[in-house]
Amino acid sequence: MAVALTATAAGFAFSLHSPLLAAPIGASAVLVFAVPASPLAQPWPVIGGNTISAFVGLAAAWAIPDATLAAACAVALAIAVMSLTRSLHPPGGAVALTAALGSPIVAKWGAMFPLVPVALNSLSLVALGMAFHALSRRSYPHRAPAPAAVDEAGPAAAFNPTDIDAAVAQMGETLDISREDLDRLLRYAEANAARRQAPLS
Repeated sequence: MAVALTATAAGFAFSLHSPLLAAPIGASAVLVFAVPASPLAQPWPVIGGNTISAFVGLAAAWAIPDATLAAACAVALAIAVMSLTRSLHPPGGAVALTAALGSPIVAKWGAMFPLVPVALNSLSLVALGMAFHALSRRSYPHRAPAPAAVDEAGPAAAFNPTDIDAAVAQMGETLDISREDLDRLLRYAEANAARRQAPLS
């Protein structure tokens, strides 16, 4: 439903008689509506990641004559630029690929493609996501609650946020969870462990 509304809103904005939609927005919708707490689904990654990737894809197509090489470079560069701008959003790779390979919608909008329909679709999708999650009483954009305090009967926390950052760095992977939520999860686990190990009175 959100994808249909996104396409219709974009078409209406430009007085078109048909919906206006970039296909990778479907993947963005999955993140926004199914995993709204994910760092990859937040408004800046959705809007910035998709729009930046579209510009990167067009630039690759203009600079590299071979379509296969242009497509490969577009995706690789889009990942790099999204990482640098803290706008990593997996569908951005598909946006870059679409822009590099071309399609009827890319041909129609040309240099405007990153703005129409990509940025316009992304903005509409984020707005609909905010409205949907507000109605369902979920936090979007995601704001993690303050870390839960450990029960007084249990020991004080044995780690701090710096320790969590170091552990994530040691794993060498991007986790689909914010540091704040991970901190909260670990504090719950620590409190539960303390209660389990406490001697019975």
